[in-house]
Amino acid sequence: MKNTRKIPLLVGVAAALALGLAACAPGSGSGSSASQSLGPVSKNVGSDKITLTVWDQNTDGGIDTAQQQLNTAFEKKYPNVTIKRVSRSFTDLKTTLKLALSGSNPPDVVQANQGYPDMGAFVKAGLLRPINDYAGLYGWNDYYPSSLLKLNSFSSDGKTWQGDKLYGVSQTGELVGVYYNREILSKLGVEAPTSLTELSDDMAKAKAKGILPLSYGDVEKSPGIHLYGVVQGALAGQKTVNDLVTSTSGAWTDPVNVQAAKTIQDWQTKGYLTPGANGVSRDAAVATFGKGGSAFLITGTWYQASLEESSLGKTGVGFTALKPEGASTPVTTGGEGLAWALTSKTKHPDAAAAYVNFITDRSASETLVKTGNLPTVVPDDDKPADGTLAGDITSHYKTISSGNGIVPYLDYTTSTFYDTLTAAMQDLVAGKATPEQFTKTLQDDYTKFQSSRG
Repeated sequence: MKNTRKIPLLVGVAAALALGLAACAPGSGSGSSASQSLGPVSKNVGSDKITLTVWDQNTDGGIDTAQQQLNTAFEKKYPNVTIKRVSRSFTDLKTTLKLALSGSNPPDVVQANQGYPDMGAFVKAGLLRPINDYAGLYGWNDYYPSSLLKLNSFSSDGKTWQGDKLYGVSQTGELVGVYYNREILSKLGVEAPTSLTELSDDMAKAKAKGILPLSYGDVEKSPGIHLYGVVQGALAGQKTVNDLVTSTSGAWTDPVNVQAAKTIQDWQTKGYLTPGANGVSRDAAVATFGKGGSAFLITGTWYQASLEESSLGKTGVGFTALKPEGASTPVTTGGEGLAWALTSKTKHPDAAAAYVNFITDRSASETLVKTGNLPTVVPDDDKPADGTLAGDITSHYKTISSGNGIVPYLDYTTSTFYDTLTAAMQDLVAGKATPEQFTKTLQDDYTKFQSSRG
């Protein structure tokens, strides 16, 4: 990363997510094709009355509160601009956003999931506006590590993820890890697990004491990606998983990936997971854990605020991530939240870009921290106390980022991988597919996608 300014906490993410990319940010040159074809851009939003329609998936407690506060503050700074917010769950956003973007009255700003299924499809259809020009105008190329910008980038035809056109910037940092009930683990006489073996052993002890080991709900399907990702990362390590997701090397049918599936099915067979998990909602699973109903919960850091407000409180719940055998750093899924993108049909690109900058800049990061969220770039003075959930999350984020332990979300892999993986995970947990059948399903999707790209 060709950047002399210190980027607090995330300085190591460039290494963690570099994936063999060039060191400079996409479109950082002064004569990018995006800037030339789209005309001049400005920080001036004008004085005419403007309504910006914004679609987001910030529905969970803390991030919803932050978004409301940021929207109010933006309207105060720009009194001629009104934000019309449409907030949907991640699952609902995935199923409705493309239709909204292709309609006659599309939103101005949207949160788009990275990778081929969503952002790639939107770029290919010409539904998103490249923002290399605004990145230069607002200094996003300096504020964010280049590797994080690359995750929000595509070639202009939508065929190559991490291409030369930037299509969004992210508001939050993310890790998927293992939340644990401090009191339950103390009663079991165990410490927070640091490996997959320790986690399995601890769940066995919880089960023996009549305690639900792992609260898990997958009715929305997306939690299955996180469960498999955590187990796979803890077994295979960063490079192996990263190479799979980026089509560099490996196969989903390789033994280590089969072993990850066997581990999860074994947990289900032994009664470690919530019974009937495929019919239990993600929020219900989180609520069960938050009420002290289980020893562990595997999900993302976006639930920090909700769990801090649960009966466990800020000190009753901890957060950890797992190390592969022989590794010095935990490995887990994460990086950054959904990208805030400008739609190609917005009539107010300058105002839309000003909004995206406002809700993602240094000042916004302070709002995010105060509302129990993890910003993409953490403020220098954010040093939560040890023994708190915020302290655990920030510490792990720092360690994993600097130690090259982050792998991309698995659904980035192909244009159809989200649907394939989430359905396959439900079959695996329900015992309708063997681990070998599960991984073959993933590999068939992977092979088909590679063939389609030539």
